[in-house]
Amino acid sequence: MKPGASTLFKKELLRFWKVSFQTIAAPVLTSVLYLMIFGHVLEDHVQVHGVPYGAFLLPGLVMMSVLQNSFANSSSSLIQSKVTGNLVFLLLTPLSPRAWFLAYVGAAMVRGLAVGLGVALATLWFVPWQGWALQHLPWALAFGLLGAGLMGSLGLIAGLWADKFDQLAAFQNFIVMPMTFLAGVFYSVDSLPPFWRAASHLNPFFYMVDGFRHGFFGVSDTNPWISLGIVALAFAVVATLALQLLQRGYKVRH
Repeated sequence: MKPGASTLFKKELLRFWKVSFQTIAAPVLTSVLYLMIFGHVLEDHVQVHGVPYGAFLLPGLVMMSVLQNSFANSSSSLIQSKVTGNLVFLLLTPLSPRAWFLAYVGAAMVRGLAVGLGVALATLWFVPWQGWALQHLPWALAFGLLGAGLMGSLGLIAGLWADKFDQLAAFQNFIVMPMTFLAGVFYSVDSLPPFWRAASHLNPFFYMVDGFRHGFFGVSDTNPWISLGIVALAFAVVATLALQLLQRGYKVRH
């Protein structure tokens, strides 16, 4: 990473780390509450792929936290700079669009993965380590990194598109959050009726969650190689679009 890009990257890291109680601790607490409530109610009644429900829920919550916080970091940083007017200081620098992309998306990935790790460590108190956990660590790492990168790129697009916080909130509430919750975080899509099972397979977020869960248990609703290919393709498309918008100066030079 070039010096200019690394400086912007460090600035983005400091931006969320200075309010880590809000950006890291709060999402971890939310996921722990999900696990305590759903796991406590359903633990003795539900098993999925032979895995206790609390354990099945754990990787879904970790991945959901990674996706949502990666998106939130890049999108909120950019819209905040646009609304407050300090984006002009970045425009005065000789930073290339690629440097912008690397810094914003890189910082978003760090935040998303940090929250995901925090969720995993906190929830292990309620779901003790078992022999089946993390059977395929490389799969979990691959989907975690790709998912964080994809959502960081999508957050960059949303931040470029939005002119105010209301628009960004609508993007998150009506697109990101529903697609995340309907990605099989709390259930196996194999348990759905045929129509909704087919609809779930049109949701790219499903492949991120399902592939990440495969890294924990070695079982999944879809072939992990297919999931990896779809997630990698989605990341390439979204990242390319984000770079194109940055190169055009979309809504940052006007």
